[in-house]
Amino acid sequence: MTIDPTNLRYWEAFSRLLRIMNELREQCPWDKKQTLESLRHLSIEEIYELSDAILKNDLPEIRKELGDILLHIVFYSRIAAEQDAFDIADVIHGLCEKLISRHPHIYGEVKVENENDVMRNWEMLKLKEKGNKSILGGVPVSLPALVKAQRIQEKARSAGFDWDKKEQVWEKVQEEMQEFRENFGKGEEISNMAEAEAEFGDLLFSLINYARFLNINPETALEKTNLKFIKRFNYLEEQSRKEGRNLPDMTLEEMDKYWNEAKKL
Repeated sequence: MTIDPTNLRYWEAFSRLLRIMNELREQCPWDKKQTLESLRHLSIEEIYELSDAILKNDLPEIRKELGDILLHIVFYSRIAAEQDAFDIADVIHGLCEKLISRHPHIYGEVKVENENDVMRNWEMLKLKEKGNKSILGGVPVSLPALVKAQRIQEKARSAGFDWDKKEQVWEKVQEEMQEFRENFGKGEEISNMAEAEAEFGDLLFSLINYARFLNINPETALEKTNLKFIKRFNYLEEQSRKEGRNLPDMTLEEMDKYWNEAKKL
């Protein structure tokens, strides 16, 4: 289904949202007190809730969470309008202008061969627009480390700084693994924690790089493993309670029985 921009249903829905936002801002005690800063942590929470819904492929929940995020966008714009800074129309038009300028292969004369060309042009245009001295300057400092590593690698690739083949990246993974094993994998107590962290960080960075070459999103892959572990561990807890057992009093072999059962579910 294609969204028809001439469909009055969309305009009526958006106008209704703006009208309700105005009413809440003017009449609701909680909404009247909110600021850009006070909404920030709530917006972050909404993004993570959307992420959870996407991983579960829960379309009704995705729809709900998208609505919550849209509310925040409208809310921020209303607050900014009160300060004569910008309004929702400025936000939307600014986005439209950016999309047009970042897609010269659609709205201009630039020719591209594939998605890599598109990404490379995007990063170069972004660098020019923002006035960053470094391609990596556009990576948010507050990003989680795993996501940040992926974005750093993607941006470096846009400048042509990347491996040619995934086999080369796998060799780097093996090299980093061997270095870590030789220095910190002998069962001895780690005497230099800073060096151990550095080596382990190198290993993680190389694994994220390899995942990128396989078109695997490492953040998504790890979160799915987290969810899988939680599901199996919950089964382990549930089955042990049914038998009147407490996990701290059980041996690892006893717990493995339930764990292996959970793996088959």
